[in-house]
Amino acid sequence: MKPARRQESALDRFLRYARIDTQSAEDAPRVPSTRKQLDLARLLLAELKGLGVKRARLDAHGYVMATIPSNLPPGHPAFGKVARVGLIAHLDTSPSASGAGVKPRVFTYRGGDIRLSGNREVVIRARENPELKKQVGKRIVTSDGTTLLGADDKAGVAAIMTLAAQLAGLEAPLHGEVQLAFTPDEEVGRGTAHFDLARFAADVAYTFDGGTLGELNKETFSADGATITVHGRNIHPGEAKGVMVNALRALADVIVRLPRELSPERTEGHQGFIHPHAATGEEALASVKLLLRDFDVAGLKRQKRLLEGILREVRPLHPGARLVLEVKASYRNMRDRLAQVPEVTGALEEATRRAGVKPRWVPIRGGTDGSRLTAMGLPTPNVFAGGQNFHGPTEWLAVEGLEKAVLTGRHLVEVWVELGAKRKSGPFWL
Repeated sequence: MKPARRQESALDRFLRYARIDTQSAEDAPRVPSTRKQLDLARLLLAELKGLGVKRARLDAHGYVMATIPSNLPPGHPAFGKVARVGLIAHLDTSPSASGAGVKPRVFTYRGGDIRLSGNREVVIRARENPELKKQVGKRIVTSDGTTLLGADDKAGVAAIMTLAAQLAGLEAPLHGEVQLAFTPDEEVGRGTAHFDLARFAADVAYTFDGGTLGELNKETFSADGATITVHGRNIHPGEAKGVMVNALRALADVIVRLPRELSPERTEGHQGFIHPHAATGEEALASVKLLLRDFDVAGLKRQKRLLEGILREVRPLHPGARLVLEVKASYRNMRDRLAQVPEVTGALEEATRRAGVKPRWVPIRGGTDGSRLTAMGLPTPNVFAGGQNFHGPTEWLAVEGLEKAVLTGRHLVEVWVELGAKRKSGPFWL
């Protein structure tokens, strides 16, 4: 392989990627859900080929995958015994805020609130962002307040591409085979819908899709989606007495009974929640969609029983209405599977320390592509990339966090070489 003509910094790459609109769409049936995600996918493919990575490909669903071959010489103690390590980030940004015309602003943070220049009503408040205290005197990146920034997950994309340039160069550290993947539609829950595990050909993987410097993730929520539908009866309101069954009123009686202590606004850490996030309707038909979240499947079952109890309580109040609950599984906590392969998280923890960062295992109050990939058989914990306040115009990125993510990845492939050297024979995963 040949070295890149110019070794760009991770920040350089991030600023370029952030300006490309890759917002995904919730209701589009196809993958990728938006064609504009392919703009970044094609750029990454061209950049990988420019680095000399010959085994790079973009498929019809917008997945970019590439292989950086091992550079271990045949006489090395780890030759033929190193796990194939995968590095993954997602291309898309959230549908929650515009990703068009992003204007990144890089500056040294001096403390206090940050009022964004493009919309003076948008303020990154110091009291709401305790991590800002650690950034005084350091560089951060924000948008101008009219869009999100896109650190979720273009910081991860930039970190992996910067590391790829290092591994593909003539001065690369010794490493085993490294697989790269950039996925579409993570933000709308379809990032692994067409992920080809056989083609990816990794034994272990890591998503670079986290936030605060040093935060590592091996636990996510287990998640279900619930829909409560109320079937009523409509008639002209002037003739409604004794005839109309107002589905909206019945639905309101359901929503008001949801426990406030189980709302996202009142929970943290390992506490689960029930979150009504979308409602539609009129007199004859009304429905609400709810997110059910808990770190244990048993907790999800309790939440379902709670909803069933609410419906039993509401039905007698609206005798002509028909109330229906539907619950569908979404994703499951990756904790139990990762506990079976402690080398995967142990290698990440050691690499983080070698990067000069104190590792902290923090539960994700959400999900990542790693949740589903782990369930599919590819153990995939998550790595920080330096971003904060995802999915909105107050998003910001700590440049130090981004740079340390690159360094952690570099040490990670080195740790796996050391683990391979300790094996008596055979590849890691056999």
